[in-house]
Amino acid sequence: MISLDGSNLSCHTLHAIANGKKVKLSSSAIDRMRENASVDDEQILVKKTRWLVGTNVPVNANLSQEFILGHCAGVGKPFSKDIVRGAIAARTNVLATGYTGSRPIAAQKLIELLNKNITPRVPSQGSVGAAGDLSPMAHIARVVCGYGPKIQGYHPLVPTSKEALSLINGVSLSAAISAIAIVRAQRIFESAVLAAALTMEVIYAQSQCIDPKALQVRGHAEGREIGEKLRAYLDGSKRVHDQRNPDAFSIRCGPSVMGAFLRSLEFCKEEVENELNGCSDNPLFLDSQWLETGNFHGANIAMAMDHLKTALAQLATLSERRTFRLTHGKLSKNLPSFLVRGNGLNSGFMLAQYTAAALASEVKGLAHPASIDSIPTVQHHEDHVSMAPISARMALQAIECVADIVSIELLLGAQALDLRIREDGLEPPPALSALHKAIRLHVPFWEDDNVLHPAISAISNLVRSNQFFSPEAPW
Repeated sequence: MISLDGSNLSCHTLHAIANGKKVKLSSSAIDRMRENASVDDEQILVKKTRWLVGTNVPVNANLSQEFILGHCAGVGKPFSKDIVRGAIAARTNVLATGYTGSRPIAAQKLIELLNKNITPRVPSQGSVGAAGDLSPMAHIARVVCGYGPKIQGYHPLVPTSKEALSLINGVSLSAAISAIAIVRAQRIFESAVLAAALTMEVIYAQSQCIDPKALQVRGHAEGREIGEKLRAYLDGSKRVHDQRNPDAFSIRCGPSVMGAFLRSLEFCKEEVENELNGCSDNPLFLDSQWLETGNFHGANIAMAMDHLKTALAQLATLSERRTFRLTHGKLSKNLPSFLVRGNGLNSGFMLAQYTAAALASEVKGLAHPASIDSIPTVQHHEDHVSMAPISARMALQAIECVADIVSIELLLGAQALDLRIREDGLEPPPALSALHKAIRLHVPFWEDDNVLHPAISAISNLVRSNQFFSPEAPW
C-alpha cells in the first residue's frame, strides 16, 4: 500500500501504482486538506466560466457538471490502463498538497478508482498542456463525479465548485506519462550498455577507451560510470585489450555518448519528480486567500521530454551503428557478412540491421521538439501553451523504438559471440557468458537464414521486462 502525501511521489512509485499497486491518502495530507478546504469557493467556477466565455453568460446550478462534461473533448486511441492509473495517482498527489482548496474526499474518490480497479476511458489526443491537461483529465473527472454510466459499487463524488476545476486542472497526465517514460528509459539504457559491452567483445575492441584514467580527466562523472560498467562486463575478456587498434566512434566514444544520455536522463527524472510533487492547479488557496497563478503550465515537462527524446536519438543511432558494423565483414574484423555461414541466399541478419535503421530514423523524427509549437487557444486567453502531453507521448513512442534497436544489437551480438567461440575457442567473460546463455534460452544459434520477427520479439520482451538484470514490474 503506497501512501500519498503530496511530496513523496517518485517516478518508480508512480510506475508501481500505474501497474496495480494499491494507494491510500496519508494522515498528514488529510489534515492539511481539511485545514485548507475552502467553504467560500462557489463563485470560483462562475468567475472562471465568465472569464472564458463572456461576462453575460448565465450560470446555472449544474455548472460543475456542465464544466466537466464540456471539457470531455478528447479524440484518438484511448490511453492504456497504466497511463490512466498514473494520471489518477499524479492528480491525487496534487490534491494532497492541500493548496487546491479540495476536501480529502476528492482525493479519496480518486484513490477509490485505483483500488477498485476502475479505469476511465481516456482518449489520447486533445490536450495542449497549458491550462492543464484539461480534456483527458475531464474524462477521468466524469467518472469520479458520476456524470457518465453508473458503476456498480462506486458512489460518485459530489464536487464543490473548486473541486470540479481542480480535478481537471494541471498537467498530471503529462507528468504521469513522463514518469512512465523515465522508468522505461532507465531500463532500456541498462540493456544498451550491456549490448555495447557484448559488441566490444565480439569485434576485438581496444580497451583504452574505457581506461579509468582517461575518463577521469574528461571530467564527466556519468562517462566514468559507463566506463566502470563496461569494464565490469568485460572483466576477464581475452578478446578486448589495450593492444588492439583504435575502434570507430560508435565503439570508442561509447562512454562519452552513453554518459551524456545518463546525465540527460537524470535531469529529466528530477524535472518530472519536481512536477509530481508540486501543486499544478489554479487558483491556489494560500494563506487563506485565492491566488490566480500560472502553475498549470507544462513547460518544464514539455522541455524535459523533448530533451529526453534527443537523448534517446543519440542512444538509438549509437546502437544502430554498432549493429551495422556487426553485419559488415570488413568492419567487424572478419565476422561473416550478415553473421551466417550457411547456404542459400545468406541474407542472415541483414534485415535486422535494416529494421534498426528504420527505427533509428523514426526516433530522429520523434525528437522534433513539440514544446516549440505553441498554438493559442481559448480566444487568446491561453495564448502560450506547452504541448507537454505531445512531448511525453512522443517520448514513449521513441522509447519503444529504442527498445527494439537495442534488442537487435543484443540478438546479433549473441550470434557473433557463437561465431567467435567457434573461430578462436576463447570463452567470454562471466558477465557476457551469462547474457549469452539468457539469450540462447529464447533464440537458438542460426546456421542459416530464418524468420527474424520471432527472434527480435523474443529479445525485445526480455529487454522490456528487465530480465537481464532483475525482473521488475510490467513494462
